[in-house]
Parts: sequence; structure tokens; C-alpha cells
Amino acid sequence: MTNQLEFRHLHYFLVLADTLHYREAAEKLYISQSALSQQIQRLEFILGKKLFIRTNRKVRLSAEGILFKQEAVLIQNQATVSMERWKSAVSGKQGLLKIGFVGSAMQKYLPPIIKKFTETHPNIEFYLNDLSNTDQLSALEAGSIDIGFIRSNIVSPAMEIKSVFKEKFTLVLPKEHAISKANFKDVSQLSEESFVLFPNENSQMYYDQIVALCNDHGFAPKISHRSIHAPTIFKLVAGGLGVSIVPNSLRDDKNDNIKFIELNSVPQETELFAVWKKANTNIALPYFLKIL
Repeated sequence: MTNQLEFRHLHYFLVLADTLHYREAAEKLYISQSALSQQIQRLEFILGKKLFIRTNRKVRLSAEGILFKQEAVLIQNQATVSMERWKSAVSGKQGLLKIGFVGSAMQKYLPPIIKKFTETHPNIEFYLNDLSNTDQLSALEAGSIDIGFIRSNIVSPAMEIKSVFKEKFTLVLPKEHAISKANFKDVSQLSEESFVLFPNENSQMYYDQIVALCNDHGFAPKISHRSIHAPTIFKLVAGGLGVSIVPNSLRDDKNDNIKFIELNSVPQETELFAVWKKANTNIALPYFLKIL
């Protein structure tokens, strides 16, 4: 039955059900009375029920017609709502965008981007997921996120990548460490220190930059501990288990157990990249990319 029904059948029926007059309904539909009559007969044949009771003087709905009118109105309204939702999605005004990010991206770069996008596209929902570089790339391949923000420029040919943010590194020291902003000269002063760093397998580019920074000052860093989480790194540093170098956006000046010294004089900067799959079909994604 549903395979034979057409939207025009419902439309013709509802106009006639409202007017209860074939000539008036036909005029509203811009068709002939005979064409309207044929379509109503076709609808009644499909349903196997009489929807109208006709006499020489008037037309009225049958009991089955009254019930069918309720359902036809619901179907027509749902179709209207669905089409409006589809048009909104096509225009980028509605949808769901799944975003992955490294923790430092959420400290400074991403919040104003998301705020701006929600103001211009209020009906697009966000799903945010804090993931390592490696996990984001896997999630992009699997389609479980639409776009990622990583500190690596090594991606597969299936991905698009764009540099979106650069910032300085900052040195993280225990609060009572002998080196301070007043007597700090360069990182060579840390050549005998143990370092707490992000694992190189999770952020190769970042790791290589730290090693290059130390090499530029005549030493290779002695790595004692590794962690992908800034709070863990800060706790290890505060506990005297090493010093660290992190993106400046991760600094926590409210943490009384550690101190930060921004490395303004070194050429190395940490870079944040947006990455997404070339074959991604999420209609909301291109609108988000425009503001990056």
C-alpha cells in the first residue's frame, strides 16, 4: 500500500477534505474536476476504503476518511519538517561535527574558534574528544571524528592538513629550582637535568623539536619520564623528577608548585595542525574549515 501512495494523493485528498467541494478543490489545485476525481478514486482503490461519501448536493468525509485525514496531516507535516531539516543541513546550518584535539589546542586556540562557529551556525552540534595525535589519526581513518587538531605534520595521503597556529615553547621547572627568569640565559643550563616529555611515538614532530632545541645548545636531553597529559607532567616536575618543555598555551600560572620561563629566543616553535580526511562527506565540515 505505502509503495503505491504518492505525496500528490495526500495533497489532493487534504484539499478536498478541507473544501468538501470538487470544483473548489480542483481550482485550488489547478487541475480539472475529472482529474481530481480520478486521483481520489485511485487513492481509495489503493487504500481499499471509501474516503468520501458523495451525494448530488454535497461531499462529506466517511468515518475512514476522517481517520485518514489525521494521518495524512501528520505525514505532510513530517515531510515539511524533514525537508526543512535537510535544507538546513545542506546550507551548513544544522548537523553534527565530531572534533578531536590535543589538550593544548583547547587551552588557547580552539575555544574562540568554536565560539565563533556556534554563533554563526547555532544548530550544528559539537562532539569534542581529547585524543593524542596518533589516536586522532586512527579516529579520522575510522570516521569516528571529522577533524582533528594535532601537533604533527605526518599524515597519510588520504588526509588534508593545514597549519592553524604557532606558538613558543616554555620551560617548566619546580618552584624552588635554582634557575629563575632573573638568571636564565639559555637551555644549556639544563644539560644535566632529567626531562619529562611527551612520548615521541605520540608526537614525533614535537619530540624532534625539543631534541633539536637541546642539540642547538650542545646536549641531548636525558629523558626520565614520559606522559601525554600536561597535568601529569606538571606533577612530575613539581615532585622533582625532572624539568620539561611544553607549548606555551599549556602553562598554568596558578600552579604554585612549578614555574614557567617562556623560550622567546629560540627558533623552534610548536605548530598546531588541522587535519581531516579528503573523502569526508559531512556537510558541516566545509563551513567549519572556512573559519580556521
